[in-house]
Amino acid sequence: MYRRYLTKFDLDKVRKEYCNVLIIGTGIAGLYTAVNIDEKYKVLMLAKNSIKENNSNLAQGGIAACISKDNDKKFHYMDTLKAGSFYNNEGAVKILVEEAAENIEKLIEFGTNFDRDEKNFLRATKEGGHSRRRVLHSKDETGKEIIRALTVKVKKRKNIIILEDTFAIDILTSKGRCIGAIVKSGKEIYCIISQVVVLATGGIGQVYQNTTNSKIATGDGIAMAFRAGAEIVDMEFVQFHPTALYDENNKKRFLISEAVRGEGAILRNSMGEAFMKKYHKLKDLAPRDIVSRAIFNEMNKENKPCVFLDITHKDKDFIKNRFPNIYNQCLLRGIDITKDYIPVCPVEHYIMGGIKTNYNGRTNIVGLYACGEAACTGVHGANRLASNSLLEGVVFGNRVAKDINSYIRNGNYYIYNIKSDGDQELVEKDRIEELRKNARKIMEKHAFILRSKKGLEEALIRIKEILEELNIYKRDDESFYECVNIMTVAYLIVSDALKRETSLGSHALVEN
Repeated sequence: MYRRYLTKFDLDKVRKEYCNVLIIGTGIAGLYTAVNIDEKYKVLMLAKNSIKENNSNLAQGGIAACISKDNDKKFHYMDTLKAGSFYNNEGAVKILVEEAAENIEKLIEFGTNFDRDEKNFLRATKEGGHSRRRVLHSKDETGKEIIRALTVKVKKRKNIIILEDTFAIDILTSKGRCIGAIVKSGKEIYCIISQVVVLATGGIGQVYQNTTNSKIATGDGIAMAFRAGAEIVDMEFVQFHPTALYDENNKKRFLISEAVRGEGAILRNSMGEAFMKKYHKLKDLAPRDIVSRAIFNEMNKENKPCVFLDITHKDKDFIKNRFPNIYNQCLLRGIDITKDYIPVCPVEHYIMGGIKTNYNGRTNIVGLYACGEAACTGVHGANRLASNSLLEGVVFGNRVAKDINSYIRNGNYYIYNIKSDGDQELVEKDRIEELRKNARKIMEKHAFILRSKKGLEEALIRIKEILEELNIYKRDDESFYECVNIMTVAYLIVSDALKRETSLGSHALVEN
């Protein structure tokens, strides 16, 4: 596989900064972890772009949580297991459900504005796989609202420093312990020495040709952890969101929230048929893996690039007030969703696998934690239940913070002499971009919604060839680092997919 460190350095000679806690990533998991760290500890947060550029900021539908008193927890628990094909870690699911309400209360305390009714009760909607209305929301920009509130909270904390436009190249490890990270800011490469490191780097969307994910979602945390020797699990389970806005000219697809179907929208094929009744008893609100395969089947059957989402039967003012962002974004593309069908198709959305952690976010490397989409507690099983992702970020982010507060002590740093050397060939940026495009085409063709053993074997051969080529190169810029990370994640997804020889959840195998 790829060499241990992506850049050449000598820890004795580079500039070093020090902190108690280094959090890589500024999505909901990273921010929520940071605000729950004891204020006596110095926290550095890295955003490889702007603090606002992350998948959490794009989350539309909401955050699933049992806040009613009608014993909904047992139903939320069962809905999560059913959606995950019962492959879930049941202990993690219990934690997710049981600790939801306290963390929602904390989000509200931090200033998050969820939608409320005329009596000031929190409004809740229903999404795919949910047996009850339990998804709290802020119009159709829930993630953006939570990120706004958490960012305000973080910026008020004197012990937290946010470093934007800072790329984490690799985590530093020695003798089985994580001691910090090597990072790049501008033209400078330097090291941050920390007692603990938290990987909250988000998803892997840019591994695929079409995705709902942010442009920065290149699987960096998972790839860094893998190079360091962390255990990576369940990477074959990639979730494809059923309803991204179809746009043949844009690989970054605008998400049409599942909440639209939760409020009564109907999926129709090119003939106008409401087809989901043929595939599942929950029809349009079946779990995502089932809906994605159904749409994919209808597209292939009719040789069409998309199907359609119909919410035209709902009141016009309701649509515009409930989904203002979706309404406006579609209108910009010439689609009035109050009277036009919305063209949609499945694209990459989320990964259920990732860096293996315990219930407190600890990995097999001492001092290294992970939470959010980059981590894998097993809570989502083989397919994530809608709107459990934001909830996972706060529930397990809070647990990571609590564990760190009890684990670290001021001034206890571990500094070892680490060197990364070797002579590599300088590669042109155009070649890096070409390899990146090739990788995404391979994954879209062979590791998409339906997979075959033959296709996966072909993909693995080609991915290994690209990794071998990359291994002789060097280039100290973000495009190179991201390309290596994308290829590493692609390798992990395809390798795990080949190991699982039967279909399960989002991993759907077909004959060659």
